[in-house]
Amino acid sequence: MDRTVAEDLREFGRGEGRGGATPPLSDRAQRLLRVLVEAYIRDGQPVGSRTLSRESGLALSSATVRNVMADLEELGFVASPHTSAGRIPTDKGYRFFVDTLLKLRPSADDQISALVQQRLNERADDPKALIASASQLLSHLTRLAGVVTVPRNQHAAVTQIEFVALSENRVLAILVVNGREVQNRILQLGRRFGAEELRRAAAYLNEQFRGRELHEVRAHLLSQLQETRAHMDRLMQDAITMAQQMFEPRTPGEAPVEVVIAGETNLMGFQELSNVDRLRRLFEAFNEKRDILHLLDQCLRADRVQIFIGQESGYQILDDCSVVTAPYTVDNEVVGVLGVIGPTRMAYERVIPIVDLTARLVGSALNNR
Repeated sequence: MDRTVAEDLREFGRGEGRGGATPPLSDRAQRLLRVLVEAYIRDGQPVGSRTLSRESGLALSSATVRNVMADLEELGFVASPHTSAGRIPTDKGYRFFVDTLLKLRPSADDQISALVQQRLNERADDPKALIASASQLLSHLTRLAGVVTVPRNQHAAVTQIEFVALSENRVLAILVVNGREVQNRILQLGRRFGAEELRRAAAYLNEQFRGRELHEVRAHLLSQLQETRAHMDRLMQDAITMAQQMFEPRTPGEAPVEVVIAGETNLMGFQELSNVDRLRRLFEAFNEKRDILHLLDQCLRADRVQIFIGQESGYQILDDCSVVTAPYTVDNEVVGVLGVIGPTRMAYERVIPIVDLTARLVGSALNNR
């Protein structure tokens, strides 16, 4: 049996809609608004009173429908484009539709579920390949842009530390984490270090920190070692100087999040996003990823599906877009977020279950590693 999205999103933990208190719309107005939104999502054209009268199944005259539309327009749920007598939904109209009127399709059908599970399980041994596959699947199944953040390491233990001398008092620090992930960083030091000094400093740090979690190493460097610095010999002081730069987080908190985006060109097929300047700015945002990462980072704190419609994202470049996201978990801990970006005129009833399903299957594939 179909359920309204409000019921499903309460289950997903999304809570109340962003549009504030539900306006007191009559059943007739709600029915006509739902038909209008569905027709506009399907056809991409302003919806006239004749279409609404016919598709709503209500025995209403065109004049009555026009009066209801005028009321909805005054309330901010629909708008009239200059080029047409028909109307289109506003962000407020979409929000009311999604929170109150939308009937989700049953969670993605068995064929889609089997496809996603098979593709993800094929990549389960390589988290980054799995994330790339998930992004491509989201794009393919929804015909929108798929976005997935690379899972944050829950356990990141030091395996090996090496230093290589560069020019102008610079040193390349090489950190191997969890036996296979390699992180490099250029250190700017106060003097030139020879190869033997760097070898000895690396040997000292490996002895001290091999097998320990990164957060433990950072805490140790900031507390105990700083307090006893006056009692260290020159080798220990040099090693700690380099380690403090090497293990300093690149952002407040932890290392920067990476995001994989697929299917950006799908958005070129939507008329409302086809303006060349708008597309250029949107593709620049995809390339830079900064705003998208900030938005996805907010979603790490959500329980299940979140939906941002138009200006709700807080980023001007996404004012004409909707973003549907869901976090994925490993060992019951949220480690990443995935979702889709598309026009506000997206098929929410189909997209929401696909995003939710993919998030659950990504988490399952990572848990089974």
